[in-house]
Amino acid sequence: MSKFIGNKLVGFGTKIVAVGRNYAAHAKELGNAVPEEPIIFLKPTSSYIRQGAAIEIPPGTDTLDHEVELGVVMSRNGRDITQETALDYIAGYALVLDMTARELQAQEKAKGLPWTKGKCYDTFTPVSDFIPKNKIRSPEELELWCKVDGELRQKGSTGDMLFDIPHLIAYISSIMTLEEGDLIVTGTPPGVGPVKAGQQITAGITGHIEMSFPVIRRKQSGGAGT
Repeated sequence: MSKFIGNKLVGFGTKIVAVGRNYAAHAKELGNAVPEEPIIFLKPTSSYIRQGAAIEIPPGTDTLDHEVELGVVMSRNGRDITQETALDYIAGYALVLDMTARELQAQEKAKGLPWTKGKCYDTFTPVSDFIPKNKIRSPEELELWCKVDGELRQKGSTGDMLFDIPHLIAYISSIMTLEEGDLIVTGTPPGVGPVKAGQQITAGITGHIEMSFPVIRRKQSGGAGT
């Protein structure tokens, strides 16, 4: 479980709950219908990396898609949280990259399978340092951006989310208990695109935080632990 030391969160909680297609323009750029209710999926905590580590391209694909997103970190456990009280359950925020093996995801979707293989490899959830809630006055007026080798690829506002943060917390907690330190990844604005080994991804929340990760090809570990 995560711990708080002063205003700093050390580690994250038991799960990552990601939200798909939460920006209409992103849904449309991939040829997907705009959802009428949140689309959620889980990512393993083994996919976390922090700055200083590298994003790995796994076997079976040559590129990954970058998806820059706002993460919401839960301060305490809650079930059936109302939209009116949802903000009381937030400890703070983080910048997140939801890396996607788009080719593998498309293969899964064509077979009617979940998105697991396209979303859940190790290193597929780069995350920034924790941002305490009191440092961000309005989480739905933030500018997210992502660059690859210095070229701007994504730039969008959290104000364009289809389902706002209180709605997401209420919806998710009606399905599963949200626990202290859990991370909700709230969806990506348009402009997603491929990166390949040797490139550098830099992402930020304007005025708040920035992070950068190299992209490499995964080396097989032969079953050894890390």
